[in-house]
Amino acid sequence: MKKAILWILLIIILAVGSFLTYLQMAFPKAGEIPKFTITSSPEKIERGKYLATHVAVCIDCHSTRDWNLYSGPIVPGTEGKGGELFDEQLGFPGKIYARNITPEGLGKISDSELLYIISTGVRQGNRAMFPVMPYPNYGTLDIEDVNDLMAYIRTLTPVKNEVQESRLNFPMNLIVRTIPKPAQFTKRPNPSDSLAYGKYLITMASCSECHTQAVKGEKLPGMDYAGGFVFTTPWGKVHSANITPDEETGIGAWTRAQFIAKFKTFDNEKAKNIPMKPPYSEAYFNTIMPWTMYAGMTEQDIGAIYTYLKTVKPVKNKVTKFAAN
Repeated sequence: MKKAILWILLIIILAVGSFLTYLQMAFPKAGEIPKFTITSSPEKIERGKYLATHVAVCIDCHSTRDWNLYSGPIVPGTEGKGGELFDEQLGFPGKIYARNITPEGLGKISDSELLYIISTGVRQGNRAMFPVMPYPNYGTLDIEDVNDLMAYIRTLTPVKNEVQESRLNFPMNLIVRTIPKPAQFTKRPNPSDSLAYGKYLITMASCSECHTQAVKGEKLPGMDYAGGFVFTTPWGKVHSANITPDEETGIGAWTRAQFIAKFKTFDNEKAKNIPMKPPYSEAYFNTIMPWTMYAGMTEQDIGAIYTYLKTVKPVKNKVTKFAAN
């Protein structure tokens, strides 16, 4: 009997070992690192700055935000320095740190390697990243936009900041290797096609990542853009808004002008300096939403996102935006 148990345990150990070896050897499957050289010009850098600051908001996650102010505007001088922690309290499976993307942090990473990291989520050493940085979305963008993002990032002021390595919980530390896929770049739609362009922009902005409920990193089916994602913060539990076109609980009753105005309310210096202090309440609480960054989008771009959102499936989901811890 003991021998039988030992044989069973040995078989299990060998099977697990074989599976882990397979994961390490066969994944990630993201294709070859492309040969790529960034093309740069003042116009491309300016376009990249616009995308990195107001649409993809790379600068949001890779900088230090001042949570003493409403919506946590960026602390000047920290742009790209990294170090922001995304952990279990915020709904992530482990401790994930935003990398230092200034020239000091990127070091000798080539243009080809940088493109590969951004568009597939695979770092040097064949290491797969958890998609806090939504690389599955970035891998579907126009490569010219990704080029411009990188051109801008290369111009950031170098900041010395050693960032801790991310650590994922089991089993996500294994599952993560199956997430990266080869990039499938597309062509940016003409802005005159507001619907297609809005879908493109909302993909770049990755709105669904925060506005769709998820359990252990897996989005709940049928809840796209319906809000309710919980962020546990020092000031309370903040829930993302329902931005589906549901008339009662979403933005179904909003006009295009109202949607644009909501963002543009924060497009000024005063909005970047709204102090936040206890006690917090439903009427007076801070938010994860980087309003002051998205507010810099053009009205045309915000309007295109509205056009797209009006076409998604309405989901009735009443969200209580704030709850005390």
